[in-house]
Amino acid sequence: MFHNITFAYPHLLYLLAVIPLMMFWYFRNGKNTTSSIRYSSLSVFGGYKPTLKEKLRHTPAFLRMGALALFIVALARPQTFASGENVYTEGIDIAMVLDISGTMLAEDFKPNRIEAAKKVISDFIEGRTSDKIGLVIFSYESFTQCPLTIDYPVLKGLLKEVKGGMIQDGTAIGTAIANGVNRLKDSKGKSKVIILLTDGVNNAGEIDPVTAAQIAKTYGVRIYAIGVGTMGEAPYPFQTPFGIRYQNMPVEIDEATLRKVAGITEGKYFRATNNKKLEEIYQSIDKMEKTRVEVTSYRNATELYYGWLAGGLILLLFEIGLSRTVFRKIP
Repeated sequence: MFHNITFAYPHLLYLLAVIPLMMFWYFRNGKNTTSSIRYSSLSVFGGYKPTLKEKLRHTPAFLRMGALALFIVALARPQTFASGENVYTEGIDIAMVLDISGTMLAEDFKPNRIEAAKKVISDFIEGRTSDKIGLVIFSYESFTQCPLTIDYPVLKGLLKEVKGGMIQDGTAIGTAIANGVNRLKDSKGKSKVIILLTDGVNNAGEIDPVTAAQIAKTYGVRIYAIGVGTMGEAPYPFQTPFGIRYQNMPVEIDEATLRKVAGITEGKYFRATNNKKLEEIYQSIDKMEKTRVEVTSYRNATELYYGWLAGGLILLLFEIGLSRTVFRKIP
């Protein structure tokens, strides 16, 4: 009966202890309040059986005690609470810009740079909940592999299909940034971010990276640039008539330009030299660009004392009515 019910004034429930005291007093001393007639002998009533009215003669007293108990419960103000949370999210729109040029097949990362990048990007996507994320790939030119979406399974499926050789070889960093900005410029997100991953020097495209970064700044887009490649030389695979052969090639990353691109947009430049470092970089970006979530808890009280008060009044009126009619005392 009191499941999920709380009381505004629970200490008043101690008054219910009065009820058993009243019952004790009634059965011990109540007979003194009942009219009686003295007889010299009761033998004449030997075969007399009590009527229903006599059996129920204590009903008004029980009704009065029941009414008092209900009034005490009503006075303690029973309540139920409906609780919940209002959640407000301030979303972030992210364009993942991935270099798939030939040099991304270098195996200083395992199994190679492009596959290592795909794995950490996939893990990054897995950690998001309500942000729109798109995928832009580039080499000699750039195109959108997946527009901004919150359908992460579809996005991860399209990411999985990315491989080297999809586009003519080259490194159009500026064009790729511009493509990412184009994906984000009309978005409604409170924060707009490009995560650019490349291993080379801009040598293609019609827009240089610095100009593209200035355009990004105009649209409020922040760029996190990641240069991938070990220090010194890295093994590159080459197809020969005798199968795949490897040749160590110098790692050339235009870090000065990438730092400038990130700085213009108030972003940050990172250098990844192995798989673990690359994972740490994406984890760091993930922490910096977390969706802001505001949770407002609420509890709405529903008063229940009306029913208890009404029940007490009904019992009290019923007791008064019976005492004045069926159980009326004469004199």
